[in-house]
Amino acid sequence: MKQSHKTIIYSALSGALFSLGLVVSGMTNPAKVLAFLNLAGLKQGISWNAQLDFWDPSLALVMSGALLVSWIGVSHASVVGRRPWVVEQFKWPTQKHLDKSLISGAALFGIGWGLAGYCPGPVLASTLVGGLDMLIFLAAMLLGMFIAKLIIHLL
Repeated sequence: MKQSHKTIIYSALSGALFSLGLVVSGMTNPAKVLAFLNLAGLKQGISWNAQLDFWDPSLALVMSGALLVSWIGVSHASVVGRRPWVVEQFKWPTQKHLDKSLISGAALFGIGWGLAGYCPGPVLASTLVGGLDMLIFLAAMLLGMFIAKLIIHLL
């Protein structure tokens, strides 16, 4: 099998596993994300049912699990002499400092996530089962990405 075919297959399997994790954990439900971001709901108590009057800690558990899996993967991959299954070498980030692009992108992502309760992963994971609001968000996200590329290209 050609190297590019392997890359596509492994990428698709990784994406499917990630999507399954998002669906199983309930993170494709924007109300669950907004209930996590609602720190004022701590006054009312904790709820695991995405009730917006309460704080829902389940997103913190999902993120903790993801960080643990990532930590194990990076620790395993960073052993000298290991090489990836599909490509010739690991491509580790080289940038060591924060720049305007990273900070502004993170801020925009956080603002959009807080307002809508959606981020790109869960939106893509729920394209087959999502409602009209998700499709509108997906269209707006794709349009925003296109506009951002145009602006960056013009600068």
